[in-house]
Order: sequence, then structure tokens, then C-alpha cells
Amino acid sequence: MTVELRAKVLTVSDGVAGGKRDDLGGPAVAEALASRGFEVVERRQVADGDASVAAALEEMAAGFSGVIATTGGTGFGPRDATPEGTRQVLDREAPGLAEAMRLVNPLGRLSRGLAGTKGRALVLNLPGSPKGAVECLEAVADVLPHAVELLAGGRPH
Repeated sequence: MTVELRAKVLTVSDGVAGGKRDDLGGPAVAEALASRGFEVVERRQVADGDASVAAALEEMAAGFSGVIATTGGTGFGPRDATPEGTRQVLDREAPGLAEAMRLVNPLGRLSRGLAGTKGRALVLNLPGSPKGAVECLEAVADVLPHAVELLAGGRPH
């Protein structure tokens, strides 16, 4: 079974959503996904907070098969609530992916990001820093096509 590799990117940032800061993480993640053969079919920006993240992920996952990568809101800041919003919508967590992403850099230990599935979508919480987001994505990029195939109903190898 061959599946289309499709992805969506959600930037979580009060500054970006409010037009006060340029989105650097979203484009970096989209470019990294495209370099791995994914067609990025949507990019969206929302303010920090669990409710805004949960609502965006619900909408983005509806009827979608592929990867949804979030960037931002995974740290210890007072408004960093991407993992909490993500947890509200996940059907199943994938702790091995989140752990692998945290291991790529000593600062990764400060990330509270989650990974898991929502329907046929694989959700990955990445840091807000473009460098950190791409590093974390690259840590799991080799298994993403297989995960997408399994979520689409493919057989395990």
C-alpha cells in the first residue's frame, strides 16, 4: 500500500497570531516536511492556550490522513499550553515519538510536547524555535511514512 504523504502545520503563538511577530517556526517545519516528501496542504496560526490548540487540531484532523505538526507552546511559559490542548483531542498517545524528539538536544528535556493520533492523523508537538522544531522533526522523520501508512489502514511490516 502506498499512501500520499500529506502534512499540516499549526503555529501556536500569541505574537504570531496577533501579527506582532513573524512566524519562523511554521515555515521551517513546512520546509523540513517538504524536503522529506510531504505535501504541506495547510498552514495555520493560533494564539497560545489549550482551548485554541484543541479547537484547531480538531478542525485540522477532521477527515485528514497524514501528519499534523504543531510548533510552539511546549515549554514552561505561563501561556504554553500546547500539550494540554493536544491531550484533549488525541485518541492515543505515542510516547516513543515524543521521547525521541526530546533526546536530540539537551534543551529537549525542557519540552513538554506530546505525540499521538487523532483519527488517521499523527500529531507531533514541536518546540517554537525553528532550529529546535526541525531538530525534533528530524529525530522521528524516518518513521513518519510508516506511521502514516499504518494510520491509513496499511499492514505492519
